[in-house]
Amino acid sequence: MNAIDELADSFSRLPGIGKKTAVRLAHHLLKADQAFLERFASQLARLHSRIHYCSECGACTETDPCPVCSDRLRERSQICVVEQPQDIDVIESSREYRGLFHVLGGLIAPLEGIGPEQLHIAKLIERIQRGGITEVIIATPPTIEGDTTALYVNRLLSPAGVKVTRLASGLPVGGDLEYADKLTLARSFRGRTAL
Repeated sequence: MNAIDELADSFSRLPGIGKKTAVRLAHHLLKADQAFLERFASQLARLHSRIHYCSECGACTETDPCPVCSDRLRERSQICVVEQPQDIDVIESSREYRGLFHVLGGLIAPLEGIGPEQLHIAKLIERIQRGGITEVIIATPPTIEGDTTALYVNRLLSPAGVKVTRLASGLPVGGDLEYADKLTLARSFRGRTAL
């Protein structure tokens, strides 16, 4: 195995990167200038030493607590519960939500051996018990695992007296009914709003 094959093999282990894309990336790096390659290699080598998880919410951060948890201008009575740290970036890019976050670190998936005890649910309950939280917004994906996790969290939080909501799901803006699957269409009808 030559150096290009080794690099392509490493790239192909990344999520969403198939063998063809991995080979393309390896060849692209072969053409890149040495300064870029050295900077890229340095960034990869220092990734684990620079980035860690926020002790409060679980987001990826260079500072602890993270910038969101440290921001006193955030709406501190709301917590948006997400599956992974990268979900925070997606929600933040919408500029619609100004509350706090909590990363579960996965979803309940019994067939994969992932139960509630493997997730950061106890930390969420601990945050709510400290007081001041009036709403928990569950932003797990609309999948069987996401729905199972949302229902489980809702059941645990009901006695705490906080309002538990879930992000609406359904047809995307600009979406065509012709291409909607049955589950998406059903959720769209259930989540319909008044005009």
